Amino acid sequence: MIFLGETMAFGLPVVGCWASTKRSRWEALMTGEWVRLKLDLDAFDAAPYEPYRRRCQQAGIAFVTMAAVGDTAEHRHALYELNRTCSADIPGRGEFYTFEEYLAQRIETPTYDPQGIVLALDGGAWVGMAATSLQPEGHAFSEMTGVLAGHRGRGISMAMKLLAIEYARSHGMRWLRTFHHPHNASAIGMNRRLGFVDDEPHTAMT
Repeated sequence: MIFLGETMAFGLPVVGCWASTKRSRWEALMTGEWVRLKLDLDAFDAAPYEPYRRRCQQAGIAFVTMAAVGDTAEHRHALYELNRTCSADIPGRGEFYTFEEYLAQRIETPTYDPQGIVLALDGGAWVGMAATSLQPEGHAFSEMTGVLAGHRGRGISMAMKLLAIEYARSHGMRWLRTFHHPHNASAIGMNRRLGFVDDEPHTAMT
């Protein structure tokens, strides 16, 4: 579990792009080696997936945004440590960002919005995160979803994904896009269960 100022090294698979390390996501897309997916937010029905959120809440898992806890320097460092831990064994992962690089490339950017960062809390511990951005091309992008190893199998990723979808919808987005390494079968499978379908390379860039 990750508390403010404390990190324990779990390795786990993650969903999306904040785990893409120093390599640009657009560079990765250009190579054609990633699985590109999109979800039609206008057609999405959240009702079948609401039990995941209810079970998490009944088990004491709380969901908050980075904006709600405070987008402070301390919390940004905690987010970095959680993101780094959640990216430890993603297929194809290279060297992860330094904290300074992370700030420059993931936080201090026009598309960063603390309202789009969902945190899963178990007591005082940060045990999961889901990051969603609003792209200038007019779609939302699921940057990553990750849960610490000891908290997997409880539906936390699915519950955070529902909140990410709500965030994108609240900003009038029609499409939520993402991409994965082809060996990240669990992440791809979760998104396909939600209704994500294959995205064409040229539309995944816009």
